[in-house]
This record gives sequence, structure tokens and C-alpha cells, in this order.
Amino acid sequence: MNYTPQLKKKYKEEIIPTLKNEFKYKSVMQVPRLEKIVINQGLGQAIADKKLIDISVEEISAITGQKPIQTLSKKDISNFKLRRKMPIGIKVTLRQDKMYEFLERLVSVSLPRIRDFKGINSKLDGKGNYTLGVSEQIIFPEIDIDKIHKIIGMEITFVTSTNSDEEAIALLREFGLPFKK
Repeated sequence: MNYTPQLKKKYKEEIIPTLKNEFKYKSVMQVPRLEKIVINQGLGQAIADKKLIDISVEEISAITGQKPIQTLSKKDISNFKLRRKMPIGIKVTLRQDKMYEFLERLVSVSLPRIRDFKGINSKLDGKGNYTLGVSEQIIFPEIDIDKIHKIIGMEITFVTSTNSDEEAIALLREFGLPFKK
């Protein structure tokens, strides 16, 4: 028996017909889809504290279920004591089932845990991609608050197959992202 994430099933059964009617698409292949979710954490403080990268790798691995890669600096900047090829961040790209599972946990569990949450801004990049900034990693239930070394934010980027912001917002709203009205 094959396992299919709930959101993937919802996309095929509910979201595709809804968007097809809303935007008057002739084919199912024209309907925008979520291609990947990239989670990125910039760790500028890792220059001074080398353990920060390892701790963040563990936390992001627990949140996503996938091991992130380190991002390295491209050039020397003496004012910041930064050397070329020093680790200054981590990122992980989620696709297919892991992407849908992460999105479902984000929408149903993590975002409601944010204090004074009133929805997320609906500002896209003009190419149909949306980046959500999360100021602290403790909104995810996988993180044990007692073992927190430092509160670090992250950026979660939703990459869609469309170039239209309007279509991308409609797609993400159907997936359950709580945009401000």
C-alpha cells in the first residue's frame, strides 16, 4: 500500500479543479503546482561560534526530516572577519512527499503556535515565488525548547511553477497558507 500525503491528495482532488475553474485553464497541465520548498538559515554568527552550524543542522534535520547542506561564503570580507569558503548558513530543499508533509505541519501546527498571529503578508517576488520569514525556530514542535542554544530565524521559500503572483497566491491560499486579507 502506497502512502500519499493528505495535501498531495487534496491538491489532485480539490485544488486542481478549483484553480482550473477560477483561471479558466483548458488543460490540467496549465494549473500551477508547488515545485519545491527551500528552507534557508543565515548564520552570520557562525564566524565566531563554530558549534552554531552543527546545532542548526540538527534542528533543521529534525524539522524537515532531511539533512541540510552548508552554504559557504564567496569572498573575504575583513571587516566581518570573514574568509572565503567559511560556512555561514545552511539550506535544505524539499520536494515531492516530504515537501507536502512539511507544508501540512507548517500550516496546521507551526504557524498557529506563533504568538499574536494575524496571518502572513501576501507579497511575492514577481515571479510566482513566496518567501515566508520565521523569526524563531521554536514554533516547530520538533524543537525542544530546553535544548535551545540560540533563537535563530529562517526563511521558507515556496517555489511554484507559475510566473504570475496572482496564480501563486491562489495556489498557496488553497494549500491553507493564512494570508492577511
